Amino acid sequence: MSARRVGLLLLAAQILSMLGFASYPALLPQLRDRWALSNSEAGLIGSSFFVGYVATVSYWTALTDRLDGRKIYLAGGLIAGAGLLGFALLARGLWSAMLCQALLGVGVAATYMPGLRLLSDHVGGVAQSRYIAFYTSFFGVGTALSLLLAGAVAPAYGWRAAFAISAAGPFAAALLVRSGLDKRARVVPAAGAFSLASLFPLGAWRRVLAQRAAAGYIAGYAAHCLELFGARGWIVAFLSFAAASHPAGGGFPWAPAAIAAFVNLCAVPASILGNEVALRIGRRPWILIAMLASGSCGILLGASVSWYWPLVILLVVGYSMLVMAESATLTAGLVAAAPDDLRGAAMGLYSLAGFGGGMIGPLAFGAALDLAGGEHAPGAWAWGYAAIGSGCLAAPLVARLFGRGPAA
Repeated sequence: MSARRVGLLLLAAQILSMLGFASYPALLPQLRDRWALSNSEAGLIGSSFFVGYVATVSYWTALTDRLDGRKIYLAGGLIAGAGLLGFALLARGLWSAMLCQALLGVGVAATYMPGLRLLSDHVGGVAQSRYIAFYTSFFGVGTALSLLLAGAVAPAYGWRAAFAISAAGPFAAALLVRSGLDKRARVVPAAGAFSLASLFPLGAWRRVLAQRAAAGYIAGYAAHCLELFGARGWIVAFLSFAAASHPAGGGFPWAPAAIAAFVNLCAVPASILGNEVALRIGRRPWILIAMLASGSCGILLGASVSWYWPLVILLVVGYSMLVMAESATLTAGLVAAAPDDLRGAAMGLYSLAGFGGGMIGPLAFGAALDLAGGEHAPGAWAWGYAAIGSGCLAAPLVARLFGRGPAA
């Protein structure tokens, strides 16, 4: 298959697999009030997705060194779809919602990074970095469509229907990848693929972390994902509060979920263009610039809730673009820095660290809101954004600790 065909197929699958990813964030304000949850509890449900993801991502990704990645992707799509259907049919409050979100996370763990591994197996050379940039950026396209779908379906048919309809996406993505891609042989035999060593390949991880460049990218990705997923998990809630804080008729002209979807689409080219800038000025300086800018802009955004609505939307768009600006650069750098025989393990550890940060993000944001007076206190939102941006603001310290790691 040509690189172009492989790239388009995996990008389409990436979008489909994400159709349920933002269903809960889009409906967070409604479900928080319906189930009488605190902000910390609402954030905990969002974080549960990442619990499932983090618990299994290293296993799924390490398996790509041993098994046909198409089979792993198929399993992930089926599990993710089951998690969404479970939320639609069974969720009744905190614990049941957490369980279904965790199952969704397990499924996405078996599609996102294994899909990236499939892409790197089928596409090489200079084109690989650019296709990786598109792949990571299209995470935002899938998120935007997920927000739009939930925002359109829930008002008309109810929140359960929004989750049920979104389940079709992962199912379709799994079938597309399984039937549309050629098989790539694995040099490592499948024997022992389900061993504890495959689940936690500590020896391989030690070898990966011995590469200072790879270690730097992994640390940077953890800080990036903490901010990214904390912001995405609460964007609809933030926009809902900002809209409600204005006098009647003076709020946003569009629904918060629609604005959030638009914002996510605007952030897509930021990752692609950021990777192009990094190819010219170097990965290290670009990552530091983007992280410091996003962390600072987030605090400003949190303080803007009562501002004139076009300014708030402009800030949300700018912030989302800055958050995504280093995403593809980090991922492409990790793929380039990892030894060929450790690429699957390196990508698994990278995703484990990143989505571990993502697991903390929604909960940290919600806890900061509660500690600062709750969602109705305007100043609390600045604290929420400060909590998730703290890792990015510490990027210069991380860069110093890892020497020239993020620059490779």
